[in-house]
Amino acid sequence: MNPLIDARREVLEGVPATSAEIVHLSDALGRVTREAVRASEAIPPFANSAVDGFAVRSADMAAGHDVFEVVEDVAAGSVPTVAVGPGEATRIMTGAPVPEGADAIVMVEDSEALDGGRVRLPEPVAKGSGVRPAGSDLEPGDLIVDEGVRLNARHLASLASIGSSPVVARRPTVAIMSTGDEVVPFDADQVPPGAIRDTNRLLLASVLGELGVPILDLGIVGDDVEELRAAYTRASSEADVIVSTGGVYVKQVLGETGSVRFWKVAMQPAKPFAFGHVAGTPLFGLPGNPVSTFVAFEQFVRPAILHMMGSRWLLRPRIQGVMGEDVSTSPEKEVFVRVILAEDEGTFIALRSGGQGSNVISALASADAFAVVPVGVSSVSAGDPVTLEMFTWAESRTDDD
Repeated sequence: MNPLIDARREVLEGVPATSAEIVHLSDALGRVTREAVRASEAIPPFANSAVDGFAVRSADMAAGHDVFEVVEDVAAGSVPTVAVGPGEATRIMTGAPVPEGADAIVMVEDSEALDGGRVRLPEPVAKGSGVRPAGSDLEPGDLIVDEGVRLNARHLASLASIGSSPVVARRPTVAIMSTGDEVVPFDADQVPPGAIRDTNRLLLASVLGELGVPILDLGIVGDDVEELRAAYTRASSEADVIVSTGGVYVKQVLGETGSVRFWKVAMQPAKPFAFGHVAGTPLFGLPGNPVSTFVAFEQFVRPAILHMMGSRWLLRPRIQGVMGEDVSTSPEKEVFVRVILAEDEGTFIALRSGGQGSNVISALASADAFAVVPVGVSSVSAGDPVTLEMFTWAESRTDDD
């Protein structure tokens, strides 16, 4: 059997990079940057108030002055027209530019209004208090987002502050299909004897949807050589990646139409796995059982798509926890135990989420993570340390980590 890490390395070497494109910032969520983005201007572009209050000269307050003449009101979005002189203050709102002459802001809560357009500010403030200096967030040339980063909402907010439209990777179109005469649509009114509902295609569409990639849904393809050949031919001409699950004649058809390797990977579930190319288009042949489909997608397909888009991080994070019960596994394989997690004084305790058969979807649905048991280990006892792969957390590592 092929070690998982070797099989994945060969997969990553066998997928091409997608092209780059510029997108509007409103369409950039989840896209992978192909170029680093640096600030083109200072943010904020001018010194402004961090609070609602009064702009003053800190030296006046340090000298014991506490009653000031209010010379102007400056709202956010307006510009001061009067400089602040000795014994003077400007009423100012959060975000408004600090007027010339002032170097500190006294919060409005620390003020007392007096008659005659005056204000009492009894507590001295230090120079710079309440002031956001120009460039305190970003200076021109500062790195905002590096190359190879999947853009999240926080990145977009920072990019919006400079009005940037990033250069990102084109998202590959992924063709998906379920194969087999026994498979019927998941929303079928009736399921004939011997048939099963199609869970895999909806599962694949959903996990691919998390990556935001376009999907070409080829539906259910029966166990018919010509039908399979036509589906793979269409997929290779219209998509950048092909993902199929199950099927009796898949190996025969792929052997005729493409260059595909069929592996037995040292992992459980998802030991049988195919990868190769049909007319130059990368193809992933995943096992038909739904838990195996998900595990294979996480270990091979998802990293490959991210790699095609140039992401620096391809794999889900792994953390250390403790097994909460005895578990027996196959020492010849890297085993992905579906577990639910509880926390005890900062330590994650892992318990099986249900039956571990590759057909037991309910245990996958309720799981929080995989407890990863390495090759060479036949059992893990309650209280033993265990590696947890957090498949609901954003990717943060590569095979080298």
